Parts: sequence; structure tokens; C-alpha cells
Amino acid sequence: MHNGTLRRNITSVKEMQDEGSLPGIASLNASYSTSLTLPSPYLLLPPVARKAVSDVRRTFCLFVTFDLLFITLLWIIELNVTGPILDNLADQVIRYKFKTSFFDIVLLAVFRFLCLQIGYAAFLLKHWWVVAISTLVTSVFLVVKVIVSELLSKNAFGYVLPITSFVVAWLETWFLDFKVLTQEAENDRAYLAAANADRAPMLYPRPVSDGQFYSPPESVADSDEYLDEEGLRSRPATFKEKEYIKQGQEAMSVLDSILAQEENWKLEKTSDTGDSVYSLETISYGKIFILKAFMQCPAECVYQETIMQPEKVVEWTKTVTSCQILQRVDDNTLVTHDVAASVGGGIVASRDYVNVRRIERRQNSYLSAGVSTNHDARPPSDRYVRGENHPGGFVVLKSSNNPAVCTFIWILNTDFKGHLPRYLIHQALPSGMFEFVGQLRERIAERNPCLRQQLHPTAGPLL
Repeated sequence: MHNGTLRRNITSVKEMQDEGSLPGIASLNASYSTSLTLPSPYLLLPPVARKAVSDVRRTFCLFVTFDLLFITLLWIIELNVTGPILDNLADQVIRYKFKTSFFDIVLLAVFRFLCLQIGYAAFLLKHWWVVAISTLVTSVFLVVKVIVSELLSKNAFGYVLPITSFVVAWLETWFLDFKVLTQEAENDRAYLAAANADRAPMLYPRPVSDGQFYSPPESVADSDEYLDEEGLRSRPATFKEKEYIKQGQEAMSVLDSILAQEENWKLEKTSDTGDSVYSLETISYGKIFILKAFMQCPAECVYQETIMQPEKVVEWTKTVTSCQILQRVDDNTLVTHDVAASVGGGIVASRDYVNVRRIERRQNSYLSAGVSTNHDARPPSDRYVRGENHPGGFVVLKSSNNPAVCTFIWILNTDFKGHLPRYLIHQALPSGMFEFVGQLRERIAERNPCLRQQLHPTAGPLL
């Protein structure tokens, strides 16, 4: 009975391998549909069909109007405090003097109102330059006025009006940069991701799988039991081990879906060596960065350094200070603890990650998919900031025409946590990815001196 069941399981595994050992298209579509989180009710409408002014932009315009009305109200109160309002009005407007009049602070509020309303309500600009100019003019004018004028010696409004105008101007800058532009960019990015998911091919052309790497002969990849080399039952997988295996399989599915959308990758930056970093906007995981590098060495060399031996990455890259294998779950799945080095002399503190990794070998490619998880052996500590990796990993593609070259793809989607500005991270990541692949080339050349000329064509002869 057991042998018959085992043969049926082995037959089903071979059928899965003949189909490429990939999840079905239906399940992949289901993962997209169940994970959508729409940030606004008009997300799936094209930009031209959405509301003329978004909710957050309308709130910003109301705040700009409040700025003008509040400064004007304070000025009117000041006119009533020091005497008859008509006499004070004529004194500050008709007989205007820079050192004694508050009228120019009101005109400054009018200037901000017109600039911001015309720029962000009438023309719907999506750039910060208008608010930057209005805030700069406001700040310089108020600083000069406080230094030169005699307002501070008149009454309390000599303090209140300049300080209020200064603070409100900077609040408008913060509101636009961190709320309006950020939220609208998220809406546009989610719309593009939804549109790309609808029209992108769900499966990218790839060779037929020849089985998953590490798997011993006649082992069942999705079985709840471990099989030893003779095909005999070893022990049942625990609930936690099943969870790790499931997380690894889901990360591999996401990796496949990202590769399937290569036509939607947007070029971000190209290095001097010809390597390229792309980005892909997704609904579930935000902005994903993808490094694509042509390597003049066999695929097995890249596979050994980046996938087969993760704990040895610290020997050749400065970006990782520690990588420890916490648990080998099965032949395809392991859990690691990785520590990223601090950046900028400690300005950006070290981050640590606990990742579950799934490794597969297909006929013409090696893949390692990973995603953040939890493990009892490495709970979060005060020593590091615990970061979070969304599904990503390494892909090494063999060349069908030349076995001496390959293509290396690194899919990165990480959340550093803490309070780091997202746009600064997005600007820095491509440079870090280029540095990583450069160190990878150095490592391969060091381990394989005969490949140094291919990996570094400009390098001189070895001594």
C-alpha cells in the first residue's frame, strides 16, 4: 500500500516538473485579487477621469485659504487695539512705512495664497517648486523685517504676526510635500500597477524545469513528510515548518509574477559597466527595484556565491556584516538571519532581517526567493532595527547559446523601518545594487582567476 502511494506521488511530482513546477495561472490571479488595497475610491479610474482635485489636495487648498484669512484677521485685530481702526488703516496703508507697518505681512499672505491656489488648484501641479518659492520669499522677507523694523517694540502683535506667518508658510510646505504629493503619487502608482497587472502576461517564457534543486531522487516537494535518500518516511513536518515552506512557495510565486512583467519594468539608472536597475510599481508591495546584469562567467559561478552559500556573502560584500542559517526546513527551504551594515558612519543604523528562502533549479535557471518571517532563535532586539523584506530574491539565467555567460537578476523590495524618507531610500538603492554586483564580479574573479579578463575587460594581466 505504501509503495503504491509513493509511486503515485512520484508520478504526480514528475508531472509537476514537466509543467515547469510553477503555480497555476488561476492561483496567481487569485493572489492578486485578494491582496488589492485601494488607497482611494477613484484609484482604478484613469487620471483624466478622476476628480479634478483629490481630497488631500482640496484640504491643502482650504489650509492655504485659512492662512490668508487668519493673517488678515490678526491684522484687523491689531488695527483695533492701538486706536481708531480707520486712522490706523490709513497710517499703515496710505502712509506705509516698512519699519512700522503690518500691511506688508498681509500682502505676503496674499502672495502665498495666489501662488499656491494658482499652482495647485488651477494648474494641478505635482511638483514642490511653487511652494518652495513662496516659503523662501516669506522666510527671507520676515527675517529681514524682524531685523530692520520697529514692530517688536510696539505691542504683542509685533511678535504674533511675523511668527504666525512664518510657521504657517512652513506648515504649507510640509503638508504639500509629505501629504499631498505623496498620497497622489501612491494613487497614481497603484493605478499603474493595476493596469499593468491586467495587461501583462502572467507567465514569462522559460524552459521546462528539471526538478527543484537539493531535492533527493523521488522526494515529494509538497508533501507534509520528509523522505530520506531511500524514499522512506523520516518524520512529519511541524506546523511551523509547513508555514515556512508555504511562505517560501508564495515568495517564489511573486518572484515569477515579477519576471512575467518585464515589459512593464521602468528603467531607473544604468551603470558604467552596462548594468541596469529597473522599477516596477505593484499594488501589494509598492515600488520594487530590479537589477539586471550581464555576467561573463558560467551561471554556476554566480549561483554558488549568491544562492548556494548565503552565509559566505559577508566574505565579499561590505553591505552585509552577518548571515547565519537558523534552520534548514527542507531540501528547498531555509531560514536565515541577515545583518545589513550601517550607512553614513552610523547615520543610518544597522538593520537585521529574518528571512525564509526557497531555492529552486530549473532547466536554464537558478532561483532563490525570500521574504521576511519570524523565528524564535532571533527575536527583535535593541541592538538592531528590525527591517522587513517583501518577496524578492536572486535569479541566474543561463544562456542558451553560450554556457560561459549568464544574466543575473536581483529583485529587491525592502522596508528599512525607522523614520527614513522614502524618496531618499529610492535614490540610494540603485547605487547600492550596482556596488553589490561589482563586488560579486570581484569575488568570482578572485575565486576563478581565469575569468578575470572576462569579468573586468580593462584589468591588466595577472602577476
